[in-house]
Amino acid sequence: MYIVQIVTELCPVARVGGLADVIYGLSKELSKQGHKLEIILPKYDCLNYGALRNLKVEFRELWSFDGMSRFNNTIWSAEIDGLKLLLIEPHHPQYYFSRGVIYGCHDDIDRFIYFSRTAMEFLFKSARSPDAIHVHDWPTALVPILYKDMYQPLGYKAGGTVLTIHNMEHQGRCQPFNLSRVGLRGDSYLIPDKMQDPYSLTLLNLLKGGIEYADRITTVSPNYEKEIQTPEGGFGLEDALASNRKKLKGILNGIDEDFWNPEKDPHLVQRYSTYNIDKNKLSAVTEAKKENKRHLRIHFGIKEDDVPLVGSVTRLVPQKSPDLIKFALYRTIDKGGQFVLLGTTPIITIQNEFEALKEELKNNDQSAVLLDNDEALAHQIFAAADMFVIPSLFEPCGLTQLIALRYGTVPIARLTGGLADTVFDIDTSSRPLDLRNGFTFDFPDRKGVDWALSRALDCYKHQPQKWQSLILNGMRQDFSWRHSVSEYLSLYQNLGKTEKEPPKREEETAKVKPKKIKSA
Repeated sequence: MYIVQIVTELCPVARVGGLADVIYGLSKELSKQGHKLEIILPKYDCLNYGALRNLKVEFRELWSFDGMSRFNNTIWSAEIDGLKLLLIEPHHPQYYFSRGVIYGCHDDIDRFIYFSRTAMEFLFKSARSPDAIHVHDWPTALVPILYKDMYQPLGYKAGGTVLTIHNMEHQGRCQPFNLSRVGLRGDSYLIPDKMQDPYSLTLLNLLKGGIEYADRITTVSPNYEKEIQTPEGGFGLEDALASNRKKLKGILNGIDEDFWNPEKDPHLVQRYSTYNIDKNKLSAVTEAKKENKRHLRIHFGIKEDDVPLVGSVTRLVPQKSPDLIKFALYRTIDKGGQFVLLGTTPIITIQNEFEALKEELKNNDQSAVLLDNDEALAHQIFAAADMFVIPSLFEPCGLTQLIALRYGTVPIARLTGGLADTVFDIDTSSRPLDLRNGFTFDFPDRKGVDWALSRALDCYKHQPQKWQSLILNGMRQDFSWRHSVSEYLSLYQNLGKTEKEPPKREEETAKVKPKKIKSA
C-alpha cells in the first residue's frame, strides 16, 4: 500500500511529546513490512537536521493561499532510518515555521491550517494518489475537510482519510475567517453536523471537523476509545464521537523495539536482554539493572544502598498529575526508598514549583530532581529504576509504562486510558497470573497513589519471588508495533467500503441550545 502521513511531529527530528514517537514507530513498522510511506512535515528551523540524510529540493514553485494573497513554498525531501520525509518550507512573511519552536505561538491555528492546505496542494499538484492519507490531532484535522470539499471537486482522488486522536483535550478552536483564509467558506461550517464548537457556537472546532469528515477515526487505545465517548473524557466532543462511532476504533500504540532495546541501548552502562526471558535468565537482568542503578546514583549523588529506586520521566503538565508525582517522591523517601525525577514543563507555575522542590532536596541523598529534556538520561532511568510512577489524570495510551515493562521496571499506574489496557495489578486484576505486571489504583488522589506505591515497596522488600514474577511477566509481553500495524492496514484497506451517513439538513439543526461547559 501507499500511505501518506501529514504530521506536525516526528521522532527524532521534531519531538515535543509521545506523538512524535508514535508516528515514527508506526511509520517504521509499515515501511519494514514493505509498504510505501511518505511523511509530510513542516520544515521547522528547529528540526534536528543532523538526523536527516539526503536533504534536497523535491518540488519548487508550489503556490498556496493565505487570505487574498498567495505564497510560494519549497518542498524538500529527506530520509531518516529509511523513511522518506517531505518538508514544507513556506516563503511567507509571517515565517510560520521559523520561530524556534514547534507549538506555542499566538497564531498556531493559522500556521497549521496553512500547513494542511499546502500539504494537500502538494499532493494534488504532484499527482500523488495514496491509498490512505493519515492525519493526527487537531493541527492536521482540517485535511479531511479540504480533501472532500476542495480537492475531490477538482478531480483529486485518494483512497480516503484517517484521523488519529492522540489527545482529546486540545481541539483547535478558531473563527470562521481562519478557514476562509485558505479558500473554504468558513461560515458554511458553523453548523452542528460540521465544525461548530459545542460550547462556543460562534467558533469552529478543527478536531470536530476531522471527526465528522474523516473516513475512519482511530484513537490510541481501546479503553480511551470508550472514555472519549463519555462527558468525562470527551471534552465536549463526546456526542460527535458517539454519532460517528461506526467509524471509530481504538488501536493500542506500540513502542519501537529497536530504539527501546536494553540489549542494544547505547546509553546504558550495562546492557541486558529481555527477549525469551525465563527464571534462569532473570539473574542477568537483575545484575545489569543493579549496575545501571549504581551508575545513576553516582551521577545524581544518591546514596548507594540496598533500597528500591522509583523513577518518573514525564512532562510536568496537569494531565500527568504533577502534584501526585511530588507526593509519590515524598512518600517513597518516607518509606525508605529513593526517587529520581526527570521532567520538563511549559507551564511557568509548575516550573517554579519543581525548581523549589529541587532546591529543597539538593542536600537529600535519597532523591534527585532534574528539569531537563535529556534523552540519554531517560534511557538510563528506565534501566536503573525498580519501579515507575504514572499517576495520570487521563492517559490516551501512554508509552512510559510500555518502555518500563520492556526494561524490566514495574509500573505503578492509574487505571485510565491505555494504562488500563496494559498494566494489570498483581493483587487485584482478574487477568491470569502470568499477565499481571504492576500495581494500579483507580482514583487520581493521594490515597490511591499511597495504596499502590506502598504495596509495591512492600513487595520489593518482603516478597522477592512475587517481585521476580512481576518483572518476568512484564518483559514477556509484546508491545511492539507489529500487532497494531496489522489493524491499521486492515483499516486502510477498507477505507472506501462504508460511506458516512449524510449530515442532517441545515434547517433541521439550526436551532441548537448551547451546552453547559463541563470541567475538564
